[in-house]
Amino acid sequence: MLLLYLSMKQFNVPVTYRSPLITAIKNQRRIQDKLKKDFTPTLLNFGNLNIYLARHFGFCYGVENAIEIAFRTIDENPGKRIFLLSEMIHNPQVNADLLERGILFLQDTYGKQIIAFDEINADDIVLIPAFGTTLSVEKMLKEKGISTEKYNTTCPFVEKVWNRGEQIADKGYSIVIHGKPKHEETRATFSHAAATAPAVVVNDMAETIELAKYITGEKSAAAFYTEFNGRYSPGFDITKDLQRFGVVNQTTQLASDTQSIAEYLKQVIIKQYQLTETSIGERFADTRDTLCYATNDNQAAVTGMLQTPAHLAIVIGGYNSSNTTHLVELCEEKLPTYFISSEEKILSSSSIQHFNFHTKQELVTHDFLPGTRPLNILITSGASCPDAMVESVIRKLAAYFGAESQVDNLALSFSH
Repeated sequence: MLLLYLSMKQFNVPVTYRSPLITAIKNQRRIQDKLKKDFTPTLLNFGNLNIYLARHFGFCYGVENAIEIAFRTIDENPGKRIFLLSEMIHNPQVNADLLERGILFLQDTYGKQIIAFDEINADDIVLIPAFGTTLSVEKMLKEKGISTEKYNTTCPFVEKVWNRGEQIADKGYSIVIHGKPKHEETRATFSHAAATAPAVVVNDMAETIELAKYITGEKSAAAFYTEFNGRYSPGFDITKDLQRFGVVNQTTQLASDTQSIAEYLKQVIIKQYQLTETSIGERFADTRDTLCYATNDNQAAVTGMLQTPAHLAIVIGGYNSSNTTHLVELCEEKLPTYFISSEEKILSSSSIQHFNFHTKQELVTHDFLPGTRPLNILITSGASCPDAMVESVIRKLAAYFGAESQVDNLALSFSH
């Protein structure tokens, strides 16, 4: 029901983020594939260049909702000081546009203070980003007399995770959160979970395996508090709080990773307490998958896109965007993959400046376009990347093949 309701919502976001080409393609695919079962990419034929666009990519509901609220707030409150708790979304263009319009950021992505909370007062507007925020920050803002309800852009799928956590907490389960510990969303989810139940955060399967050793007794309880320092709720008792729990996650994690983590912990519990599949509910809550629809769709679309023979892949989005990074991760398994934040990173027909998320460094690769003709390139983007930026990348690549003029013609052909 939630997804059906959200799918009917239309947003007013700046036209500069829109793309006639991408809009026409998405509209056509939506009409042809109403049930979203076809994950084959869309072919853009430029003669010696074939670009295959993923079936799903770009702005999701939560991002469009956040952008609409932010820009509407600016327009409706001339002369007022408007703050953002942190980045609205993980896209450098959108955040730069907000800064240019006069919005001030209170914290950076990792929660480091940029402007002291003491400097804001009840006359100011504070926007809560799409990732949500912690209960302590919400409480602080309310105590200052700052109303956040109208300016809260928390994604409903993030709130769905919080609600799921509260539901299992009410039934006496502890909560294991699969997420990046320093990510804004994970910090917010941890805050909400810890308010209702014992909670602990795991970053990946390697940490999950180590956590399981405390359930089985392979590791001494005392070691837990050092190994998971800063990852568990106040008063967490490792000797009893993982006897009964459920798994929720940061919504932008890889679906397969979360499923593997949940299944691994489930099997540990089954073995530890000699349970059956029918009695597992006594110890392990059925939270199912708490990933949002956009994360699922975008990842499934990349998997489908990778079935197409290609020479390389380009993924567009913010370098600190978790959901975009996972799309890069999927592409890297099969193809040379270039993670870029904008078309400006394509320096020439022979050089590209791209981000290595493993080392957290930008580097330049020369001769990134093979001499094969026709050249097949796969393209997708993260959930916080404007469609206009994807079109800009397509135009730049097409120009190297003398075919940029064909982009507008393609937009017309897809719109009919």
